[in-house]
Amino acid sequence: MSDSRASRDVLGRGLRVLGHAIRAEPRLFTAGVVGSSVFGLLIIANSYVVGAVIGRVVVPAFADHRAATGSLVLVAAVFLGLSVVRVASIFGRRLGAGYMQFRLQARYRRAVTRRYLSLPPAWHQKHATGTLLSNANSDVEAAWGPIAPLPFAVGTVVMVLAAVLALFLTDWVLALVGVALFPTLFGLNVVYSRYMSPRQIKAQQMRAKVSAVAHESFDGALVVKTMGREEDESQRFAVFVTELRDALISVGRLRGLFDPVMDSLPSAGTLAVLLLGAWRLQQGAISVSELVTVSFLFTVLAFPVRAIGWVVAELPRSVAGWDRLQSVLTATGDLSYGTRSLSSTGPAGLTFAGVDFRYDDGPLVLHDVSFEVPPGRTVALVGPTGSGKSTIAALAIRLVDPAAGTISIDGVPTAELTAAALAGTAALVPQVPFVFDDTVRGNVNLERAGLGDDDAWSALRLAQADGFIEKLPAGLDTAVGERGTSLSGGQRQRITLARALAGRPRLLVLDDATSAVDPRVEAAILRSLRAGDAGASILVVAYRRATIALADLVVYLEQGKVVAIGTHAELLAANPGYADLVTAYEKAEQERVEA
Repeated sequence: MSDSRASRDVLGRGLRVLGHAIRAEPRLFTAGVVGSSVFGLLIIANSYVVGAVIGRVVVPAFADHRAATGSLVLVAAVFLGLSVVRVASIFGRRLGAGYMQFRLQARYRRAVTRRYLSLPPAWHQKHATGTLLSNANSDVEAAWGPIAPLPFAVGTVVMVLAAVLALFLTDWVLALVGVALFPTLFGLNVVYSRYMSPRQIKAQQMRAKVSAVAHESFDGALVVKTMGREEDESQRFAVFVTELRDALISVGRLRGLFDPVMDSLPSAGTLAVLLLGAWRLQQGAISVSELVTVSFLFTVLAFPVRAIGWVVAELPRSVAGWDRLQSVLTATGDLSYGTRSLSSTGPAGLTFAGVDFRYDDGPLVLHDVSFEVPPGRTVALVGPTGSGKSTIAALAIRLVDPAAGTISIDGVPTAELTAAALAGTAALVPQVPFVFDDTVRGNVNLERAGLGDDDAWSALRLAQADGFIEKLPAGLDTAVGERGTSLSGGQRQRITLARALAGRPRLLVLDDATSAVDPRVEAAILRSLRAGDAGASILVVAYRRATIALADLVVYLEQGKVVAIGTHAELLAANPGYADLVTAYEKAEQERVEA
């Protein structure tokens, strides 16, 4: 939506956002409005009490040069009683508004996070992590920013209507001042929201950009420092920070112009009431008590009426935050799951039949890919960079769906399986290991039901990780730090592998998952898995010749197509491209070891 259109209908759209909030938390909203309404009506009542005290107690006391003790006690008791009820109403208003706001924020943070987890990797690849963090944090806060003053504002509307009625009952001439003042206040708020909307939208967009750049800079701190790019990265960040500063200054300037006008209007109304009231008093149309009541009413109305301004002032930012939240909550691209499960036990079979795949509307990256991973067997995917090996790994566990063709596990198309059946059958160990800021136990077991320490140690032994875990200060209870900073790359890979093995998958997909470990350790891992201890079929993206040689079958890819299938020895003898590639890997590995 363009900024100009947003500025035209921001008030209506903002009210619809508030409608969502009210429907979501009707009880808390009602509690807040009741408290606010009681507070507003007490202000009007207090005005009449002040007028009565001035007209019936203070003025007679000056005239008689004495004050009746009983009258003073009664006045004190009335003011005390009104104060107690007012305190209770303020408590109810703030409690209802506060609970409502924080419950909505918590609910939508959970909703956004659940939506992130349900969307496929292709969607996440198009959105910066910092932007996603901004959606779940500052956009949620922005969307529900008007909730805090909302019950107060609604109660103020009740108060204003009651005040106008009281003014007409007191004196119609003085009531005209209120009739002129209150619509003017509302009109100014509407005009203000129209001019504020594009500024708030810009500021909210810049918050997301600053968050995205900051996250990228912090995440890539090692690269920045080792490449000596600290100053350049700081300058890049400064550009976005400056834009955010300018956007916020623009918001502040408009607010600085609006706030004094809103403050001065009730004062102008009070002055007009005093002037007209003095004239009406001379005519004998009103009494001193009525003049004091009306004047005091205009004086105390100034602060509550501002609550309406607070809500309207927050609406542009609320709409901007809400739109950004909806872009996540209504995002398309979900993988729809089927209803079938797998009753088989033991290693699973995997079949690719005529599979094509493309990213979005781009060219095909896989074309007519067909091969099988027989139950209990190890199949290696081999091919030059960009040949589609990692894409096949993602398709095998259904992170994405093919453009054509079928992928089946035990003869059942993966698209027909339930999410639980698929997750319980197949596991992927990705190229880049991710380790949570948790203990070793937490990273391996992931709080999955039924997994204990014995399961963790069993998985660690299969991953050849039990040796170094036993040497850690607290064993399974050792905290590994954010992204496993206390571990080497090979250790992180083995913990990630153990995490997948702990779930006892029947199909294990290794996407170059052991590249950072010593070749001897990698060979030991694959021999252990191949021996059947894991009870899984294995599809492995492999580069090292020793690793490839352990596979029962090799699928050789070039430019997204299956060029040849056979044993390592057969392909080495019959396919020059395969031989050159494997030999190149072997030579590079030998040079690395010798170096």
